[in-house]
Amino acid sequence: MFWQKETRMETGRTDNGDNGDGSDEGDLAAALKEYLRAAHDPRPLYRKVADGIEAVMAERNLALSTHLPGERILAERLGIARATLRRALAELAGAGLLVQRHGARSTLAPRMEKALATLTGFSAELRARGLRPGTRWIARAIVTPSAEEIRALSLAPGAAVLRLERVRLADGAPIALERAVVPAAVLPSGDAVGASLYDALAAHGAAPVQGEQRIRAGVMSRAEAQLLDCRAGDPILIVERRCTGADGRPVEFTETRYRGDSYDFVTGLRASPVPE
Repeated sequence: MFWQKETRMETGRTDNGDNGDGSDEGDLAAALKEYLRAAHDPRPLYRKVADGIEAVMAERNLALSTHLPGERILAERLGIARATLRRALAELAGAGLLVQRHGARSTLAPRMEKALATLTGFSAELRARGLRPGTRWIARAIVTPSAEEIRALSLAPGAAVLRLERVRLADGAPIALERAVVPAAVLPSGDAVGASLYDALAAHGAAPVQGEQRIRAGVMSRAEAQLLDCRAGDPILIVERRCTGADGRPVEFTETRYRGDSYDFVTGLRASPVPE
């Protein structure tokens, strides 16, 4: 895959760009202190701190990868021991709500749910959850398709494809790597695609109406980890999607690699009819 090797991004091409999280760390600490002041119950203090951070995350709809103040500063502002704070942060990290790295401040990592039974684009999906979608382009070009792409898109001999490779962002934070391939007969130029591939397909009369997808687990390579601001070997969820338009023609073949610490995949279940 393109992200298995070192990549060079298109310069100056970030749609709905990464403009920082815009959060005020002092306000976050103040809100947490207020939560602790009102928490008159027998929970251990570390548990109150962990619950308080989670409550502030939910109340303020904080951006992904919002930095917490440094341990020493936050402990001083809250008036608690650093050992207590460390235990609270470890609890949140274990629950996948916080990312801790040696030598760096902890960052919030609220998890997102992705419905498997609904066909929606990345941008629409994030907006529905109150998040700001964004893109860092790696490459977009008309190319000769691979054998896998020819099979997936049922291409005729000699047909070309538009291949789109990018980092997908939520509130400015990288959460997924995406390689989308579309028949050039459907989208003849990468310039037609802005923040949303599905918007571009709809504008060209080729909106996806049904599809199938496969999901598998993996671990990040060094190049993937660099692009996603993670560590090599961190978990990754790989979703391969093939979609068709209203006329039944394949219009999209996409592989998306999601950060394992950011996504939960959700699907509904129904009992099978019991034979009489």
